Amino acid sequence: MKLATVAHAGRTTAAVLDGDRWRALPADDLSTLLTTTPTHHVSSLVGVELPGATPVLPLPSPRKVVCCGLNYADHITEMGRELPAHPTLFAKYADTLTGPEDDLFLPPGLDVDWEAELAVVVGAELTRADRDTADRAIAGYTVANDISARDWQKRTLQWFQGKAWDRTTPLGPVVVTPDALDPVAGVEVICRVNGVERQRGNTRTLVFDAADLLAYISTFTVLRPGDIVLTGTPGGVGSGMTPPVQLADGDLIETGIPGIGTLRNRLRLTDSRS
Repeated sequence: MKLATVAHAGRTTAAVLDGDRWRALPADDLSTLLTTTPTHHVSSLVGVELPGATPVLPLPSPRKVVCCGLNYADHITEMGRELPAHPTLFAKYADTLTGPEDDLFLPPGLDVDWEAELAVVVGAELTRADRDTADRAIAGYTVANDISARDWQKRTLQWFQGKAWDRTTPLGPVVVTPDALDPVAGVEVICRVNGVERQRGNTRTLVFDAADLLAYISTFTVLRPGDIVLTGTPGGVGSGMTPPVQLADGDLIETGIPGIGTLRNRLRLTDSRS
């Protein structure tokens, strides 16, 4: 099942894809729907068809956005680090999220990099959960790109300031439920910049998979329906190249996972957001 928040007739609504048609669900967006409705009950709530509907940011108001860095063996190697014993985590605010086709606005002069990622959406409250409980609590999966300002990231040992720029983490276009996608068996995570493939990794090589991460995070902070966990990026980031490569004004970043979809976002290096 593919779920989304869509724009239709001047407003947004949660929706489910029925063949090639969007049908309404009884909430303004997926963030709201997931707080009251487990995904396995969604099929009983399907409403009217929404002709011309367009997917937008699927989860506009998560309480928590938690990210895992250095979680693919090839990316760990290219960054000159050893395999971790525990996940390397950092947080974002909901303000960092933006839609699957939105432009990304950053001021000029930053060293901007791409990071294609599988994101996990929480579907049930988790506190100190074991792996099996965490696995059952997954509402679904979506695509993200953890666009990073590397020069700010490297200012200190803490990554937060390079990762949390407003409206720079595209997400979507849909959330695919676990019955239709199995990252443990392996799905490819792909990033293209101006049509040139820069990243292609497979989730079966994750050091810590989705259930591992939800269980670990829930040990120290409660996770709630609609929260999002980014699982890390495979090798091929610009800062790992020799010499390093940065995104430029106007570059098109396409981030895709077969079975979910593709984000298409253009970077705008400007002091204006208009």
